Amino acid sequence: MSRAPRDTPEPDSVHRVVALVRPPQSVFELGCAAEVFGTRRPGLPALYDFRVCTPQPGPVPTTAGYDMLVTRGLPALESADTVVVPGWTPAGEPLAPAVRTALRRAHARGARLVAICSGAFALAQTGLLDGRRATTHWNLSAALAERFPRVEVDPAVLYIDHGDLATSAGAAAGVDLCLHLVRQDHGAAHAARIARHMVMPPHREGGQAQYAPPPGDRADPAPGMEESLAPLLEWVAGRLSEPVSVDDMAGRLGISPRTLARRFADQLGTSPGQWLLSRRLTAARALLEESDLPVEAVALRVGLSSATNFRRRFQRALHTTPAAYRRAFRTAGSPARDSDGA
Repeated sequence: MSRAPRDTPEPDSVHRVVALVRPPQSVFELGCAAEVFGTRRPGLPALYDFRVCTPQPGPVPTTAGYDMLVTRGLPALESADTVVVPGWTPAGEPLAPAVRTALRRAHARGARLVAICSGAFALAQTGLLDGRRATTHWNLSAALAERFPRVEVDPAVLYIDHGDLATSAGAAAGVDLCLHLVRQDHGAAHAARIARHMVMPPHREGGQAQYAPPPGDRADPAPGMEESLAPLLEWVAGRLSEPVSVDDMAGRLGISPRTLARRFADQLGTSPGQWLLSRRLTAARALLEESDLPVEAVALRVGLSSATNFRRRFQRALHTTPAAYRRAFRTAGSPARDSDGA
């Protein structure tokens, strides 16, 4: 588990994030990572050190028509805790041997590799995505699947995180992924405060289906993109304290639980029950971080019925207790409770 945030982190506690860019660099995808990991905000601790590197240091042309000066080369990846590939333009561009070697070395020593949008094509060329799920922009998913048949391409989700490797859908989904990584590193409350500064939700519900054009309007329709679950997910998210069941969710859409399960598998890569539990636990994490509520009250507020049920599910999902989680991720300035039942 990550350490509790501090106002002035010690040098060895700052997480080093390095973005690997190449010409022509997509500026928005790079901006997603820079905004989340590199922007200093009043009242928030600086928990990340964000840098940019490129295979050939110097002016790097961008897709917006201007050049940016990048002074660091591939050696910057040697000390990175997270490496971000913010797009790969054009998507079919071969990966230079030196870049492939640098990415694989970073991964081998424990760095987290993150691809935003078409950046998945770069990670796929390293071979590290073979046999694993990955996503990219819905309009590129068919090309990714065709070129890399060993990669299990899921075109419906906003992002996929394996812990050591993560990929996102197009453009703004890069922000969703980066905020998710902050949540994993430093807790839900810290990620929510960053999102609040960015004037956006800390967690966007649904998948790519709500943004892709209808199947008949696409040259290369991607499977699993029809009948978006987004309205249902928003409805459930507003009722986490209520005893909403899978049957209730199916009834909301006027479909059978079996059909609902199929749609969840197609669009979110999980079951309705697992998704609902994940949302309840995410809400519980924020309450543990930001409030002084006892565990019994937290359990009721997120719809987990009892402190015993809550502790069991929390331990199974996060491999720690609610009390230990609260001590590690407690919002600065608030006294932490010493026991689960306090």
